[in-house]
Amino acid sequence: MEHKNMAQEIEEETKFEEKNNIVKEVFSWIFKNIKFLLIPASRLEELSIKQIEYEKKTSKRKFIRRMKSTLTIFGILIIFFIVTLAVFAPWFSPYPLSDLVGVSPGAYDPPSPNHLLGQGRLGRDILGRIIYGARASLTIALPAICFSLVFGVIFGVIAGFYGGWPDSIIMRIMDIFLAFPGLILAMVFIAIWGQHMEFIMLAYGIIGIPYYSRLIRSSVVQARELPYVEAAKVAGAGNWRIMFKHILPNCIQPIIISFTFDIGGIILSLAGLAFLGFSDPQLIEWGNDIADARLHLYEAPWGAFWPGMMILLAVLGFMLLGDGLRDALDPRLRNIYGGKKRKIKKEKKEKNDSSGKKQEDW
Repeated sequence: MEHKNMAQEIEEETKFEEKNNIVKEVFSWIFKNIKFLLIPASRLEELSIKQIEYEKKTSKRKFIRRMKSTLTIFGILIIFFIVTLAVFAPWFSPYPLSDLVGVSPGAYDPPSPNHLLGQGRLGRDILGRIIYGARASLTIALPAICFSLVFGVIFGVIAGFYGGWPDSIIMRIMDIFLAFPGLILAMVFIAIWGQHMEFIMLAYGIIGIPYYSRLIRSSVVQARELPYVEAAKVAGAGNWRIMFKHILPNCIQPIIISFTFDIGGIILSLAGLAFLGFSDPQLIEWGNDIADARLHLYEAPWGAFWPGMMILLAVLGFMLLGDGLRDALDPRLRNIYGGKKRKIKKEKKEKNDSSGKKQEDW
């Protein structure tokens, strides 16, 4: 009996202590968060952190979901195919590089088991040359567009942030470059410097700087008046920190979209330059092959058809990827497409509800 009484007393004491602990925890939480309970629009730090983490996850999911459109995926697959050919060209090519730049018998012979897509000028295998041509196109296009992007963004951010005479000087220089057609300007640079791959990359890199400068400047001019820039100035941040740490990340979306579009544009422009005879003659490039085969279009159409198809695929892939990025990153298009989707879903739901009511009435 004594043991039972002792056990009951211990249980009652533990229950009483638990109740006291719960009451203490409630009062301590109220005391800590009195500001949250009494002052409107106040926030808890823990809840704010959780909300930020949740929004990051949902925004990533929404971005990936928007990139899942059929055309965007098709563009990504095309780019993956072109990049794979460029990286693993010696493995995929049926003939070594020395044979593809040398002389072989059978100039412009039709497709055969030894040459699946036929032969081109000087008996060179067309399949091997279009595979190595992917490497040349990407090797020129990507460094050139990165050069344009880096220097164009720097000049554009400086001009848009400072305004005044720096803006006038930089933008007038850019206007002079933009006054000339890009292909003509590239031909002038290559004629002066020489027909080598490095000079072709540099020429296209210089030509692209004015476009990116103007594109980023218009966004910076709008962003420099926003409250977060004023807050950074009050906090003591320097101009370079404000420009490249606060303003640039909020203005980079149109640059990313334009970057993908312009890769395809440079590949197409490079083919046109090669067709006009301003490319490196020792370079295996799709435009060179089309220029060589232009006099044999009737008796050997495969000489120009397959390089042209590769140009079409490369440009189409980057254009489709650029379209997908624009739809995913541009908030105006996002709202338009989101509103259309919501409207379609609402109409479908109303139709289903009306058909269900008719069946019930029947």
